[in-house]
Amino acid sequence: MDEIRSWPFLWAWLTLFAIVLLRAGATYALGRLVAAGVVKRWQPGERAQRAVERVHQWGPPVVALSFLTVGAQSAVNAAAGLARMPVPRYLLGLVPGAAIWATVWSTVGFAAFYAVVELSEGRPGSLAVVMVTAVVIAALVVLSGRSGRRR
Repeated sequence: MDEIRSWPFLWAWLTLFAIVLLRAGATYALGRLVAAGVVKRWQPGERAQRAVERVHQWGPPVVALSFLTVGAQSAVNAAAGLARMPVPRYLLGLVPGAAIWATVWSTVGFAAFYAVVELSEGRPGSLAVVMVTAVVIAALVVLSGRSGRRR
C-alpha cells in the first residue's frame, strides 16, 4: 500500500478500482456458484442471509453502498450472487461502489490509516483506544439498525 500511496492519484485510483472490481466480482461469482450448487461445502451464514434479503429488496443500491462499510462488502457481494442477481444489474451497483471505494482509499482512507499508525507508534495504548472506540461505534450502529427493524 505504501507504494500505491506514492503513485500519482489517477494511477493509484485506477489500481484500487481494479483491485476492488476483481475482489468483489470474485465474491459475487462464488455466491453464484454456491447458488448453482457447484460449491456445496460452503453454507451461507445469518449475515449472508440478511444481505440476500436486502439485495432482493433494494438491489444495486445495496451493492454500491456496501462499499462504504467495513465488513459488509463481502457479505453483500456474496449475497448478490446467492440471490442470482443478473450480472448487468449487479454491475449497476458494483461499478459505482468500486469507484466510491477507490476514491475513499486513494484519498482519506490512506490518510486515516496512516494517522492511526503514527498515533500508535511507540504507544500501543493509543492504538487500543482507537480500536475499542471503532468497535463500540460499529456495535452502536449495528444495534441501532436492529432496533429499528423490530418496530
